[in-house]
Amino acid sequence: MRARLKRTLSLVVLAVAVFGCGPTLYAVNASPAAGVLEEAREAGAAEHAPYEFHYAHENLLKAREEAAEANYQDAIRFAELAEEYGTKARDLARRRMREMGR
Repeated sequence: MRARLKRTLSLVVLAVAVFGCGPTLYAVNASPAAGVLEEAREAGAAEHAPYEFHYAHENLLKAREEAAEANYQDAIRFAELAEEYGTKARDLARRRMREMGR
């Protein structure tokens, strides 16, 4: 287990050294945001938490746009917002679905 953690950490350090901090940090933030947004979609957030879902989706799109223009600080900020609101949308949709099931 320690060897695997050490190997993973080494790869992260290597990636930062090779590619620079901006793109790596963006990738670290964008991937969870996209995953949470997909979970929110599957939970029915578009219908049950439309504001949060739309806000998360638009921030993820903006993050990708900023990253494409190499504006990594802005891209990271938008990705963080996308993850935050995607989580809110997912949780709210799940809660509302449970309440409807009563």
